[in-house]
Amino acid sequence: MPNSLFRKKPLQRILEDAKQDGGDGHAGSLKKVLGVKDLTSMGIAAVIGAGIFSTIGTAAFNGGPAISLLFVITAVTCGFSALCYAEFASRVPIAGSAYTYAYVSFGELIAWIIGWALILEYAIGNIVVAISWSGYFNNLLEGFGLHLPAWLTADPGTAKGAYQQVQEAIAAGTPLTPSLQFAKDAWETAPIIAGYHIFINVPAFAIVCFIAVLTYIGIKESKKTTNFLVVFKIIVILFVIVIGFFFVEPNNWSPFMPNGFEGVLRGVSAVFYAYIGFDAISTTAEECKNPQRDLPRGMMYSLVICTVLYVLIAFVLTGMVPFTTLKVADPLAFVFDSVGQEWISYIVSVSAVVATTSVLLVFQLGQPRIWMSMSRDGLLPKKFASIHPKYQTPWFSTIVTGFLVAIPSLFMESGLMTDLTSIGTLFAFVLVSGGVLMLPRITGDNPGQVGKFRLPYINGRFIVPVLFLIFVYFLGDRIINSLKNIGTSLQHIADGGLQEILFLIFGALAATLTVLTALRKYNVIPILGVLFCAYLLTEIPALSWLYFLGWMAIGLSIYFSYGYFKSKLAKGN
Repeated sequence: MPNSLFRKKPLQRILEDAKQDGGDGHAGSLKKVLGVKDLTSMGIAAVIGAGIFSTIGTAAFNGGPAISLLFVITAVTCGFSALCYAEFASRVPIAGSAYTYAYVSFGELIAWIIGWALILEYAIGNIVVAISWSGYFNNLLEGFGLHLPAWLTADPGTAKGAYQQVQEAIAAGTPLTPSLQFAKDAWETAPIIAGYHIFINVPAFAIVCFIAVLTYIGIKESKKTTNFLVVFKIIVILFVIVIGFFFVEPNNWSPFMPNGFEGVLRGVSAVFYAYIGFDAISTTAEECKNPQRDLPRGMMYSLVICTVLYVLIAFVLTGMVPFTTLKVADPLAFVFDSVGQEWISYIVSVSAVVATTSVLLVFQLGQPRIWMSMSRDGLLPKKFASIHPKYQTPWFSTIVTGFLVAIPSLFMESGLMTDLTSIGTLFAFVLVSGGVLMLPRITGDNPGQVGKFRLPYINGRFIVPVLFLIFVYFLGDRIINSLKNIGTSLQHIADGGLQEILFLIFGALAATLTVLTALRKYNVIPILGVLFCAYLLTEIPALSWLYFLGWMAIGLSIYFSYGYFKSKLAKGN
């Protein structure tokens, strides 16, 4: 059994399976319509979204103006992973993203784990985006004088929490602010069934259904819509950056790192959430005209463009107002309201609706294609690989994804979803970066292993050990303290102890990879991709990790009850 858990799928067989029947009698091939411009546009669409319009405020509150450095650090981290993705995408130009790459390099069990983790990135991440879209959309309606009933625009948990704040304010004799008065009116006017106040987020549900229909109809229609949305939001973002610099007060950039580097790192989840999704490009490999050439270019172009925009936005935000005021849900709109430019904040709201719509679109394209690949391998029922005879899209997987996102968006709080999504994404990045080291060697007589993009080789034999020594020099005291207090950490897993244990695991991983790199002369790019992403994982709160481990337990139970026996690599299949 141990050997069968890590059975690998040869590259040539993956390419052959992709050409076979889609599972319901229709041809399994998808419509090839995407070029490098479309892929770059999709990458920008996936990255410039809820992060730049919401989570960037929390990150700036923790790190101050130095948050711009964290965007650069995160971009470099993603850059290492993006190069590894590009190598895989060039040699394995098949839908499935990190799931397919893990199947080639690590084997079936790891492939299933990463496929299950990607649901956190795409499907569950889209729930957060849909909720964010609903908030900006409601603001737009208010601007036009249209008012939806409050109980149709919020989830029950948020509404109940807001009403509790109302009661606390009344008990303390504090005058109600406009937002608290709104929460009070919303709670008291909501319909009541069986003693429960009914709250549902209809706009979030509606936009997900609309996007699901669009992705069901076809990739060509999705491509045109994405390109339009991306051009529009880039124009608006550039406009905001240019106008914002006229209101910058340089004094707000001092001190540059008010809470030290530790404060900057507290924004890891928020900042990394802004970058998730550039890997979604790789899920459209089978719909690219020239995937081996265009996928690597699309990934790198989109990453560079988005990083420049994020850094400029970070400087504008922290320069217009003191960083301590930025812990708000809509920081871009907030800063322009603060300088008396409410009309610009309205434009920001329009752009936010457009930006989050494009993120929804790209993520709703990605998830069905991962399920399609898992179904082709026998790990999910055949229906998930069904290709529509007219639209040439994975129609059943698209419908299931739509329901998986739309229904929870009616009543779910965004809460932990940001951290959970970041864990799923970083987990994928670690495995893809490590997987490059395990790819079969490229040979001229095996066309299935030759791509048009080759990961640049930089001998890490001396570079990685030097970096490891620098790591030990600066964090040696923490390593020693973590080892001394490991017993206490195990007793307080949910209260931060898990993070110390994760830090020790990272240290062990770093030491192991350093030794292996020195002995085997590994390429420094994938090694740094693994180490950078693994370190960022240690910065995510412990509670989110516990939920993630629970999610993994559910996924493994499904694999061992169905996928392990139904796999096409299993004996008898």
